[in-house]
Amino acid sequence: MWLSNFTLVLPNEVVSEGAVRVEDGVIAEIRPEPVAAAAVDGGGRLLMPGFVDLHGDMIEREIAPRPNATMPIDFGIHELDKKLAAAGVTTAFAAVSFATESVYGHVRSLETTSAVIEGINRLRDDLLIDHRVHARYEITNVGAAPALERLLNADQIDMVSLTDHTPGQGQYNNLQSYILSISERRAISEDMAAEIVAKRIAMRNNPDIEAKLKEIVALSLKHKLSLASHDDDSVEKVAEMHDLGVTISEFPVTAPAAEEARRRGLWTLMGAPNALRGQSMSGNLSALDAARAGLLSVIAADYHPAAFVPGIFKLADMVEGGLPAAVAMATGNAARSAGLSDRGEIALGQRADLVVVEPGDINRIRATFRAGRFVYSDGTLHPLRALAA
Repeated sequence: MWLSNFTLVLPNEVVSEGAVRVEDGVIAEIRPEPVAAAAVDGGGRLLMPGFVDLHGDMIEREIAPRPNATMPIDFGIHELDKKLAAAGVTTAFAAVSFATESVYGHVRSLETTSAVIEGINRLRDDLLIDHRVHARYEITNVGAAPALERLLNADQIDMVSLTDHTPGQGQYNNLQSYILSISERRAISEDMAAEIVAKRIAMRNNPDIEAKLKEIVALSLKHKLSLASHDDDSVEKVAEMHDLGVTISEFPVTAPAAEEARRRGLWTLMGAPNALRGQSMSGNLSALDAARAGLLSVIAADYHPAAFVPGIFKLADMVEGGLPAAVAMATGNAARSAGLSDRGEIALGQRADLVVVEPGDINRIRATFRAGRFVYSDGTLHPLRALAA
């Protein structure tokens, strides 16, 4: 099947009026000019690799859209699947948490998180895009270690991140601000919120934390999984995580932490919503500032997958390498950092996971392909001819 008359975003250049031939789900040929009798005519629209999202928190909102409204897990997975396909995501790592003390309550309980992981693996072959599991291990929650170890040994996990949300450091370094946040979210007094924060700080004194952390790291590396650290806030924290075997620093809180991560050869991951908005929702390091300084290598959906496309175009205006370099942050770089070598580029032999984008005041996704097959179309890309091919 030929996809012709597209503006191709290749790894190092943009080619106008190019064409791509897909065979058996992979890219078999690329030409710098249109071909006759193609199955799909792009009309000059952009053709990018499908987005590889290493950190998406959205499943929680699909199964618990409101605090007291819980939906069936399988239903939530299918709904998220459709939304991700429409956002151009072709490989998605659901970032699910073992954090029973979080403000998200039961959706991060051992039971619910385990059920979500098992549901994703059970439904994987019936979904539109390639779903994988990113397990977020809250290191103070040592009681979660046995459940995570069981899932790791059952090959149900595809990536692990090490998270420490202890107030007073990392993402929540401003204690008073964090207390106010909990008070507002839970509709409780500031004194009650302060008590919750004090208990969380005390949890960090558990003598079992370091031993359990090392066990989880060792098991993750045994299964050859990529390891990430979450919310690195200092040079010392980056060094500690690097020495454990971490290869991805996700959402570094400060510029010095991001600089140290880059110096040590770690991938630095930040949110596409941060890039789109120009600022972190927590008041931490801006993705745009990190990009300007050459410290950003991967972007993820975080909490809003539709931010990928506008985030990419904002980054393209400020990073060396322009649009191909910005696209790589959501595609090739993301794939490589997760150990995936078969996707993320419009290149020979790569999976034909592709996204069609129409530039304009609002850059719009018109279609998404997974392994050369339509998984989303808004009806503007010659749909009858294309879907029949």
